[in-house]
Order: sequence, then C-alpha cells, then structure tokens
Amino acid sequence: MSWFSNSGKTDQSSDQELLDRYLATRDLEILGKLFKSHSSMVYYVCYRYFQDTERSKDAVMQIFEELIRKIEKQEIRQFASWLYVLTKNYCLMQLRSNKKMQYVSFDEFVEFPVSQHQEDHKEKEAALTALEKCVEKLPERQKQSIDLFFLNEKCYKEIVDLTGFSLNEVKSYIQNGKRNLKICMEKNGGE
Repeated sequence: MSWFSNSGKTDQSSDQELLDRYLATRDLEILGKLFKSHSSMVYYVCYRYFQDTERSKDAVMQIFEELIRKIEKQEIRQFASWLYVLTKNYCLMQLRSNKKMQYVSFDEFVEFPVSQHQEDHKEKEAALTALEKCVEKLPERQKQSIDLFFLNEKCYKEIVDLTGFSLNEVKSYIQNGKRNLKICMEKNGGE
C-alpha cells in the first residue's frame, strides 16, 4: 500500500466519520484510509525538517505507528490539525535526539489554524520559524519549563524533580510562557 495520497485536500466531515468508525471498530484499514488522505502533508512536514527524501518516507511509516498508539489516548476535534502537531513533534524529537536541539510544540501555544492544503506550506514554515524566534525570547526558566512539559511530555512533578523549581513556580513558568509566546506571535510574528 502506498501511503501517499494523490490529493492534499480532504473533507473534515469525512475525516471525523472515518475517525469515529476506527474508534468504534479498531479496524486498521479504516485508520489507514484516514491517514492516507493526509499522507502528503505528513511527508512534506517531515521533509521540511529532515531535508531528506528517504528519511521523510521512513518517518511517514513511523508516524502511522505512533498514530496507532496515540489516537485512542486523546480527544481529537480536528484530525488534520492533530496529525500535523503529531508529525511536527515526531520530527522535532528525532532532530533533538540527534542534535540535542530545543523546540516547543507550536499548536500548544498559538491558536493557529492548520490548513490541510499544500499551498499553505510556506505559511506554516514562516509561522514555525516565528515561533522558534519567540521561544528564544522567553526567560530561561519559562523556556526550560515549556520545553520539558510540551516537548518532553513531562508532568509537573517530573519538572520539579529535574529543575529544582517549586510546583507553583513550574505551573507559573508554563502558564506565563504560553501567554508570552501567544503575545509575541500575535504582536509581531517573532520578529
């Protein structure tokens, strides 16, 4: 089965229908059909980060496996946006594990509607670049707490143990960091 769809366009209602059918039946063919309709987007997001065709194709397969594990654990309101975030975070984690880079999940901080169409690829890239600039502007403790919470999926207690911050400080750094990122993105797109 080829994972790459012919069209970058999908219908949100059909996504929801397929998602509901998969959750009711756990039929991987249904999930495969849903994933295939977004596979071009997944590939292009991977390619943006890896700049390598073969690595990006491999990542598409790995993301499908990740999808199987995570799809039942979260409430998904808009599949395309959720899959975009999953894909981006997968790529960032791969890069981070290779280069020890620090990134934060974009959609966790900024209300940014992710288009399902490939024509908006450059717009998404610009928004991600702007977010990275805004993250760099955060005070160090906010940046560290946000990185651990969103990218590394650590709970508050784990962050307390890793950083030595108090529980209230961790909560405050995450809340203030999210607010500061949103303000930065709305104000000037990270410039």
